[in-house]
Amino acid sequence: MARGKEGGVAEGVRVIFHALIIALVIRTFLFQPFNIPSGSMKATLLVGDYLFVSKYSYGFSHYSLPFSPPLFSGRIWSGTPERGDIVVFRLPKDDSTDYIKRVIGLPGDKIQMIDGLLHVNGQPVKRERIEDFVETEEGYGATRIKRWRETLPNGVSYTTLDLIDNGFYDKTPVYEVPPGHYFMMGDNRDNSTDSRVLSQVGYVPLENIIGRAQIIFFSVYEGERAWEVWRWPWSVRWSRLFTIVR
Repeated sequence: MARGKEGGVAEGVRVIFHALIIALVIRTFLFQPFNIPSGSMKATLLVGDYLFVSKYSYGFSHYSLPFSPPLFSGRIWSGTPERGDIVVFRLPKDDSTDYIKRVIGLPGDKIQMIDGLLHVNGQPVKRERIEDFVETEEGYGATRIKRWRETLPNGVSYTTLDLIDNGFYDKTPVYEVPPGHYFMMGDNRDNSTDSRVLSQVGYVPLENIIGRAQIIFFSVYEGERAWEVWRWPWSVRWSRLFTIVR
């Protein structure tokens, strides 16, 4: 009987060990979970969204590994982000911090904001006003925010928010994206610290990009806690579950 119990314990340990190895492989090479802590990507991504980031989309750097040990430089099986991709990357000024933004500029591009309108290589991107975004989760009643649909030169279309007219970064100098770097911006243009702020984010090296945001697998209203299972009937944004990130 004792041998049977010992055998059962050993088998349980093996199962747990194998499960941990599989989880480690998936997290390192396939998908990493990420949650949205701020409103810089509204209304595309909301505070409380939980999503999977595909780590194989652009190959792997040492930031793909758990704890990011500097075992090698550059990328293995490197791919290149495209304009409009939403990516998670390590902040160049502090590589222990993850950011999530949209790729706006590629290496060699010239990016500028003129009166709130994005320009890529000297040309204004197509922008059209659509219905307002109605903010209802801040606790101050419904707030209407101007919303626009932008279309990048490669045809990728998405929406942006315009909280205030003539915001601080609605008029900028020309940013020239260095080789091997990318220019990132948040969709919530007046509430996003991104590549327009050279002192805090600036141009993002390809090596710092962790992966591409793919799918929202869970979402709770702002201020709720995902682990409070008993509140799920009221706290979960059911309509956002398993939606593709665009």
